[in-house]
Amino acid sequence: MPLSTPAARKHLHTRSIELNGYKREDDLWDIEVHMTDIKSYDVENQWRNGIAAGEPIHEMWLRLTIDGTFLVKDVEAVTDNSPFEMCPIITSAYRELVGIRIGRGWRRAINEKVKGRNGCTHITELLAPLATVSFQTLMGNIQKNASQKSKAEKETLKPMVLNSCHAWAEDSEVVKKHLPEFYKEATD
Repeated sequence: MPLSTPAARKHLHTRSIELNGYKREDDLWDIEVHMTDIKSYDVENQWRNGIAAGEPIHEMWLRLTIDGTFLVKDVEAVTDNSPFEMCPIITSAYRELVGIRIGRGWRRAINEKVKGRNGCTHITELLAPLATVSFQTLMGNIQKNASQKSKAEKETLKPMVLNSCHAWAEDSEVVKKHLPEFYKEATD
């Protein structure tokens, strides 16, 4: 069901973000994002001699290469379009994320390495959905590996999805059905 009918309005801006996950032949995984910001009107810009309506003000690409444990093995960031000449210079800073594991502490690591003046606001914002897509991309692999673990291992290793949202809350019907060993009755 879509949103309700809006009030009369004029379209001004579109941000498009496309995220994709890939399994590589070398058993690593590439998680990529492409983002554009486009205005419906011309924008004055000295560096680019103006930006025409429909032309990207921002166009950025980011690829994280990770292993099966979500350890970042490589990072590539590219800025194809930006409002300032200096914007693309910062893309190499994202290599600071190599060696960091996506999971607990990921956002803190991002803040320490590439937030604010140490990065690009737009590229840094893309790291949160990239993390989510990495989990979605590897989920089949995670489930396959989990099914091969012994019953004792399964009962001691807390699944990543547990308490990650209301559907996966330890007292939800979803957990009761799919992860019964981790289900806990709700306490009112």
